[in-house]
Amino acid sequence: MQRLRGSGRPGGRASDHAAGRGRTARTAGFRSGAMALCAALLLSGCTGNGNGTPTGGSEPTGTAPASAGGQGGHATGAAAAPAVLKRLDLQLDIPWAAVFLPNGTAVISERETALLKAVKDDHATTIGRVPGVSPAGEGGLLGLALSPAFAADGYLYLYYTSPQDNRIARTKLTEKPGGSLAFGDPEIVFTGIPKATTHNGGRIRFGPDGYLYVGTGDSQRREQPQDPNALGGKILRITTDGKPAPGNPFGNAVYSLGHRNVQGLAWDSEGRLWASEFGPDVNDELNLILPGGNYGWPAVTGAPHRKEYLDAKVVWPSTADSSPSGLEIAGSTAYLGALRGQRLWTVALSGEDAGAPVSHFTGEYGRIRDVIRTPEGGFWLLSNNQNPDFVLILAPPA
Repeated sequence: MQRLRGSGRPGGRASDHAAGRGRTARTAGFRSGAMALCAALLLSGCTGNGNGTPTGGSEPTGTAPASAGGQGGHATGAAAAPAVLKRLDLQLDIPWAAVFLPNGTAVISERETALLKAVKDDHATTIGRVPGVSPAGEGGLLGLALSPAFAADGYLYLYYTSPQDNRIARTKLTEKPGGSLAFGDPEIVFTGIPKATTHNGGRIRFGPDGYLYVGTGDSQRREQPQDPNALGGKILRITTDGKPAPGNPFGNAVYSLGHRNVQGLAWDSEGRLWASEFGPDVNDELNLILPGGNYGWPAVTGAPHRKEYLDAKVVWPSTADSSPSGLEIAGSTAYLGALRGQRLWTVALSGEDAGAPVSHFTGEYGRIRDVIRTPEGGFWLLSNNQNPDFVLILAPPA
């Protein structure tokens, strides 16, 4: 079990656009708020354009985002929104992540109840409550990932908030007589990720190399993201047993740094890692992740073109449009769920470049927490804060 130093005291409680409940309304307009934030952080320049529309890294600043109807510039190749096949009203309570087992059963985590639920034949059942979870604010039972050797070892990996920290455990899923699922006592494999009521990160996913990638948040400790020996504000890369993966750039579990609150991880067809990330009140991001890369937080956000930091490939200047959470990549298109933006974004990818985002389903289905590729090639969208929440099933993209 690997643990790294995580020093520093928590910052003050801040309104976060990831939190669906209790977000305070801002009295200043977007432009004045963005200017104040830029001055406070001493940014070299706020990115995006003056009218708040999102921009992709492969087109000039100022390009309008494309809509689902094809309006807007420089989004050639962005897939049309998949057709909605059905809505599953499963009476979910803030679902956070889902994975599909080899037999097609889906397993869903619920953030605040700490329950794992199984969905088979459009029907949900409770597998059980994960012990040791301490939900608060944005913390609780968060990301899920299946072992690359699941057929042999049966391991489901869990990222959750404990009374002390955020941590990763694994548990064996077994099938009982009659087909229902059960899980054993979780085995803790990684601890020490800082926790707070906001900015807990939580997305985990196994990469093509067989190692587990972990998105963490800064937990309001702004000294952590730039410290390569701290776990906050990072993407981590660890073995199935929780040790630093061989070849990591800093000789520990850290793979990239300078992040604020990573929410989505996905690989394109060439094995490049992309990540979605919450900005503060401006500049949500889609980033191409390089080992050892520094993405600038808290010194900068977005794409300020500072040589010491890597620019985001896509920037949403207004977090009201995005707050990007779960991320999938199919073909040459990235699919991102938006929480505050209440929509699905698609982004055309071309090598290391990204086009202008295209908006779909705006305001139709509420906050979208995660986007999951189905075994049939379509997508599941997990709603959040709909009381109760549901699954929207999308057809495979054309």
